Amino acid sequence: MERFDVLVVGAGPAGSATAIHLARGGARVLLADKATFPRDKPCGGGLTGRALRHAPCDVEPVVEHVVDRFVLRARYGRGVARGSREPLIRMTQRRRLDLHLAEQAAAEGADFRDGARVDALTFQDDHVTAVVGGSHVHASFVIGADGANGVVARAAELGGGIVRGVALEGNVPWGTLEPTPYRATAWVELGVVAGGYGWVFPKGDHANLGVGGWLDEGPRLREHLDRLARAHGLDPDALTDVRGHRLPMRRLGAPASRGRVLLVGDAAGLVDPLSGDGIYEAFVSARLAADAILAGSPEHYEASLSAALDRHAAASWKAKRAADRYPRACLWAVRAPGVFDAVAGLLRGDLAHPSEARRLARPPLRVLSRLARTAPPAR
Repeated sequence: MERFDVLVVGAGPAGSATAIHLARGGARVLLADKATFPRDKPCGGGLTGRALRHAPCDVEPVVEHVVDRFVLRARYGRGVARGSREPLIRMTQRRRLDLHLAEQAAAEGADFRDGARVDALTFQDDHVTAVVGGSHVHASFVIGADGANGVVARAAELGGGIVRGVALEGNVPWGTLEPTPYRATAWVELGVVAGGYGWVFPKGDHANLGVGGWLDEGPRLREHLDRLARAHGLDPDALTDVRGHRLPMRRLGAPASRGRVLLVGDAAGLVDPLSGDGIYEAFVSARLAADAILAGSPEHYEASLSAALDRHAAASWKAKRAADRYPRACLWAVRAPGVFDAVAGLLRGDLAHPSEARRLARPPLRVLSRLARTAPPAR
């Protein structure tokens, strides 16, 4: 029987970041993932400045493209282009980011095992046991970082209070898609998928095209993705590596821990309802979970998580309803003085909440807030 202080299940951004913090704090950590690294994951791959403020290590070695400009359109109509003097999003690919973070965890002293499936999780009052890649493991705590369909949440009977969305994405090489309009620019298409949006994000040698929305949009996502491709002058058949994934979005107050089990990142449903991004939430939850364990107070994790994320998440749920129901009103707001500066500030992490926007931006933001109240609730 191998003994560890913490078993971290899943070596995505949330799991590896948790392992890094724990190992730095002196804990004996086993970081396990059933996949063999490097492995890819469907994801837009955007690292906002807000996320980078909480990154457990330098990620510049895996950045492929820096975005400082947005083009937003409603239902593929005329666009609104806005830019920032500072970077807004650094683009990467999950196969590179996740390997980099896992390697950093190993460098800090965590025992990283890829290709190691976790089975037979059992929970006792004072420890957890599991079979990891065929080896029997005893740990004081377990971190569930194994995504939207993770084994840890199921075994611990957690995962309630989560609304699920779905996304589908593919890649196209530069040359097949003319790169000039997309250089340093993220394209966001509002009003084209119920409960979400379409996107075109620039990467190193290709562009990533995707669509996401409510879970019941799943059967229509390929149609939505094909329409997005055609709207950008592409034959849909030119898309490669087309894959789908679920987007777990936590309702405020949903449980994220039980006893010696703490959930982080997607496993806890910590995907931003508006953007569908979860890397900021992954990094924040990783630090909070590690802090709670190192302090010997895992029971404080949920309160810390809510204090850190719920205010922003509530604003995102409201903005999601407005963008879904009133995409043209959102473009009207972005055209108003000061509003894109507020959006950029949120992306960079300079603002923690829309209420901190400059006075000039507040009237159009209040209009969107009132419109959101008339929109239907999450499905």
